[in-house]
Amino acid sequence: MPHILIVEDEAAIADTLIFALQGEGFTTTWLSLGHGALEYQRATPADLVILDIGLPDISGFETCKQLRRFSEVPVMFLSARDAEIDRVVGLEIGADDYVVKPFSPREVAARVKAILKRMAPRTLVEAPPALFVIDPERVQISYRGQPLSLTRHEFRLLQCLLEQPERVFSREQLLDALGVMADVGYERNIDSHVKSLRAKLRLVAAQAEPIQTHRGLGYSYSPGHA
Repeated sequence: MPHILIVEDEAAIADTLIFALQGEGFTTTWLSLGHGALEYQRATPADLVILDIGLPDISGFETCKQLRRFSEVPVMFLSARDAEIDRVVGLEIGADDYVVKPFSPREVAARVKAILKRMAPRTLVEAPPALFVIDPERVQISYRGQPLSLTRHEFRLLQCLLEQPERVFSREQLLDALGVMADVGYERNIDSHVKSLRAKLRLVAAQAEPIQTHRGLGYSYSPGHA
């Protein structure tokens, strides 16, 4: 879970923040000085800093200025000052939010979640490449990016299976896909074609079993085993 650095010299305020943030699943560290916060962030960077403006050593504004020299960590200011100029200054020097005391700890926790969600990098999820690519014009099927050397019957048989994943085809149905009549004694040759196909597929992926046998029924293509 995200780690929140709380820089606040009033123990009572820090305690309420710690309670609220930990209740939302965050981990926290509490420090009371600006210099200590800068050293901490250099050594063990937090995911967000809640920074009081009125600190005993250097102000929160100065702490934020120095922090911005080496870190882009999100910063939320806490302050008893409600003047517009203070808010403007706080945001201009690099803060992401400005909360005025007294405040609701639950609201602060909600604001922290919103900032972290907004700051999270947006990752593009690329679709995985297709396991099989069928090129009917070239009578070619590629498996895991590698073209397969297939006979005409092997191509049609594999194409039939691939076009309807998980469907169990009987030998008669596969013969029909090959354009072969079932009454010419060719039915068992389907098993030979499947055996040959499997051997060629294993040359690409030795442990994969995309063509599944259903005893007494026939064969299917199972993407989960490819």
